[in-house]
Amino acid sequence: MESITHNLTAILIQILCFSYFLYPINVIFTIVFAFFSHFLSDALSKLTYHTPEAMKKDKFWIIWHVIIYSASIAIVIIFFIPFWLAMLAVNLPDIIDWFILRPIQNRKKRKNPGSEWNKKYLFHKIADWIRNNIFFWLPDFTYKKYGVINELIIIGVLSFLICLYV
Repeated sequence: MESITHNLTAILIQILCFSYFLYPINVIFTIVFAFFSHFLSDALSKLTYHTPEAMKKDKFWIIWHVIIYSASIAIVIIFFIPFWLAMLAVNLPDIIDWFILRPIQNRKKRKNPGSEWNKKYLFHKIADWIRNNIFFWLPDFTYKKYGVINELIIIGVLSFLICLYV
């Protein structure tokens, strides 16, 4: 899923945890549930237009990503206070995989081209396992442009639910 979807999920999780649990359980549950929701969201990403590689020559891909990245940044700015902890927790798997482990892997591959060091450490292997073993029956819209409709529906539902509580 896109960053906006992860962030809206985390915001909803924090709202629910802070509504039903007392401190410090509400903070702990927010962090734990937001972190693990990332894997569930990524496992369901096959329902959306979410190509694993950049499609920089495709105008639709570029326009979609300008819109979705702009919306993601807007959500972070609007909801940073008081939802920064939930948004950090939900994005931690991406931060660790994309900004720590993959750069280490790239350095290792330059020294040893056959290195597969990161394959056993990446968090996204968890989402892959969930996708392949639990959600194997779902249709795959990864490269289907109309998959943006599903992402927009998910974003709309999450936004509606957040509006009910905020």
